[in-house]
Amino acid sequence: MTTTTTNLGAGSEDRVMATAQQILKSLNTPKEVREDMLLIFSSFDNRLSNITDLINENSDSAGVRFDAAEKVILQWDSSSSSSNADASRHSLPWEDSPDEAAEYLSAVDEILHLVADMSIRSDNKIMDRAETAIQMAMSRLEDEFRLVLIRNTVPLDSERLYGSIRRVSLSFAANDGEIGEEFESFAEVDSERGCFHERGPSFGDDLCVDLINPDAVMELKEIADRMINAGYEKECVQAYSNVRRDALDECLVILGVEKLSIEEVQKIEWKALDEKMKKWIQAVKITVRVLLNGEKRLCDQIFNGSNSIKEICFNETAKGCVMQLLNFGEAVAIGKRSSEKLFRILDMYDVLADALLEFEMMFTDEYMCTEAKGVLAGLGDAAKGTFLEFENAVKNEASKKPMQNGEIHPLTRYVMNYVKLLVDYSETLNSLLENDEDEADGLKSEDGELETMTPFAKRLLLLISSLESNLEEKSKLYEDGALHCIFLMNNNLYIVQKVKDSELRKLLGDNWVRKRRGSIRQYATSYLRTCWTKALHCLKDEGMGGSSNNASKVALKERFKSFNACFEDIYRIQTGWKVPDPQLREELRISISEKVIPAYRSFMGRFGSQLESGRHAGKYIKYTPEDLENYLLDLFEGSPLVLHHMRRKST
Repeated sequence: MTTTTTNLGAGSEDRVMATAQQILKSLNTPKEVREDMLLIFSSFDNRLSNITDLINENSDSAGVRFDAAEKVILQWDSSSSSSNADASRHSLPWEDSPDEAAEYLSAVDEILHLVADMSIRSDNKIMDRAETAIQMAMSRLEDEFRLVLIRNTVPLDSERLYGSIRRVSLSFAANDGEIGEEFESFAEVDSERGCFHERGPSFGDDLCVDLINPDAVMELKEIADRMINAGYEKECVQAYSNVRRDALDECLVILGVEKLSIEEVQKIEWKALDEKMKKWIQAVKITVRVLLNGEKRLCDQIFNGSNSIKEICFNETAKGCVMQLLNFGEAVAIGKRSSEKLFRILDMYDVLADALLEFEMMFTDEYMCTEAKGVLAGLGDAAKGTFLEFENAVKNEASKKPMQNGEIHPLTRYVMNYVKLLVDYSETLNSLLENDEDEADGLKSEDGELETMTPFAKRLLLLISSLESNLEEKSKLYEDGALHCIFLMNNNLYIVQKVKDSELRKLLGDNWVRKRRGSIRQYATSYLRTCWTKALHCLKDEGMGGSSNNASKVALKERFKSFNACFEDIYRIQTGWKVPDPQLREELRISISEKVIPAYRSFMGRFGSQLESGRHAGKYIKYTPEDLENYLLDLFEGSPLVLHHMRRKST
């Protein structure tokens, strides 16, 4: 074969050599094959005969670069340190020796580049050394990655977070009388010792905290990039998730969330459990809004070169703390049901429902979302079941000791304050109860209103109807018919006021309020008839033996004596009765006054003169109409006044 020689300029010759060099570098071929290729190139053009020297020069250059990079890696490897100086050098914290760290990363880059660029692959001995150096480097980088993570973890500032929480305090109702055990945990609304139900905490929209010192994030990313490029992404993810998983566990401890088994949770007394449920609610919000969002952001920053690695890393890191929270939720959901737990369970349900929306956006692991949905469904069932338990408890509460003064029964206070608080959960309860409307089948439709009511409103109506029926039964414990009426007036007015002055009115409607007010007026009429008929009968003309001038003095004396006895008896008893509402108390007094005072004044006007001129007139005509009117002001104050007090007052 004839060698072709072409007279080209120096620039053209350089381009030919560069092209030939690039061809050889791009081919991953054994040494023998390359030599054959060189012979072929030389046969094309005698200028390519110099390429052998060029290849040798490149191989020598790659070897020198590899040796230099390997030396740096070995200097930082503890197992190969041969002097105290080297040992001291490799033990320096990564972030405290930035120049050495940069040199080390450059050395790792160099070896990875040489291996990827095929520059040393033909030399098996160097390749073995390269693999050993990479293993050493990755082990070192993994340790440094873990150390930087640990040293730069920012402790959770719970005080700052709790300072960002806005609370809505809602107070429970009273239990200051004899009542069933299931109604014993609520305190008086206006009492100084009142306890409060804190509606779930909420955060401002701008709450954001650093979980890792921001200055360390770039260092972590640089290490992660090298480990991933070297094929050590699994080790990198494991190192990250192990450290951050422990950090998240520590955050839960700071937030007051303990690792408890289902059995341990179910053995906890209610007061202690209530505190743990409150802390759980706060912890879920902080975990989702702060910790998991921050963790997601960290994964995005450190592993932004690979979506799959980011997702795996976040899932592995967050799984532990989320499962710990879900386990507690499950334990509460399957625990013993009692009415005082309902508000906490609803808070837990609401906060987990919100968290689930975040989980579905954060987690690619379907298992986590499925578990959260299962716990959410369990809490929903627990809330419905607890509400049903409460309905049954109200219906069946059977305390037999009547309120001494006809005042508001503790059951009434408890139930009405309870349902008043439940209105805050209307949206949640409507969604939970929408498929259980058969529970409200016992209600009677009034003017078609029932058809327009929400599921929760129907159940409230059923609950209050049960309360009214129970109160009607309790009123039968009173032997005094008048006190029976006072008791029902007090309790029904309390119910109406709680409805009228709250969001309950929107649920039950104005027509419901009007009808209950009508019932209260009927009880007032029954009271007047039952209590004052006998006294008023004493002031009638029947049986007086003739006209006002000829009336029998004996009969007159008996009438005045009978009236005085009736009035004094009513006064002695009913000053001890209690009508807490000032308006109702005043209306009752006015109603009594309108019936009694005119009748007494008329009777005195017709017959009083026949006795006033006689001896001992004051024994029979003891009171003026004005005296009676003043005495009526003492009724229903809850402080019984005795007979001698009246006599002293009338003299």
